[in-house]
Amino acid sequence: LVVIGIIVILAAVVLVAIDPATRFAEARNAQRWSECNSILNAVLKYQVDNNGSLPTGSGGSAGDGTITTTEMVLGSTSNDANCKCTGGVATDDCLDLSTPLVDEYLGSIPVDPNTGTSGITRYAISKSANGRITVKACDAELSATISVTR
Repeated sequence: LVVIGIIVILAAVVLVAIDPATRFAEARNAQRWSECNSILNAVLKYQVDNNGSLPTGSGGSAGDGTITTTEMVLGSTSNDANCKCTGGVATDDCLDLSTPLVDEYLGSIPVDPNTGTSGITRYAISKSANGRITVKACDAELSATISVTR
């Protein structure tokens, strides 16, 4: 039994040592899935508490802080090309939803574990023509697409 235990421990060490970069990327992607769900749940809870209206913040491509059909990265930076997941235009503003969501629905706006900052979280939100909300992680790794729609 001792020999079998040692073999199991060695096998686990070898598996981790073989490709730690992939394991770390998978862990960051798991965090991104969780944070996308958290953001979307906060927005939906806000809607329930506010008679179906979506939260508004500052910024946004329209400048009025509303969630639109265009992907808008969450954050507080304005006039930054990184405020879209797929190549932004320098006049776009990140959408800052911290005022309506933080404290009551979220502890803080989640930030991408690898590339995000409080100014540019690298999580984007959009609304379809049918009114469905999508939250997306802009910088998913390992060729993954991480988005949640409800």
